[in-house]
Amino acid sequence: MFELEKIIRQRKIEPERDSYTSKLFAKGINKIAQKVGEEAVELIIEAKDNDAELFKNEAADLFYHLLVLFAEKDIELEDVLETLEKRKR
Repeated sequence: MFELEKIIRQRKIEPERDSYTSKLFAKGINKIAQKVGEEAVELIIEAKDNDAELFKNEAADLFYHLLVLFAEKDIELEDVLETLEKRKR
């Protein structure tokens, strides 16, 4: 398991009052999924421009929120990577 993934899962198990991640988990699956959608749209918008730093920032936001969604669904990034590996055939 990746370090960021561990931290996210820890916030789910042991919420911290000032943690954005803990607050997301408290709001539930609908809010988490909504954030993934919002971040995906923002990444698409940045993809049309030529600012690599903004694009990387939006990609990081999307990746983070996707990891939160994975944790909420009790799926690990490794599970998704294995699924991609199986498709390689």
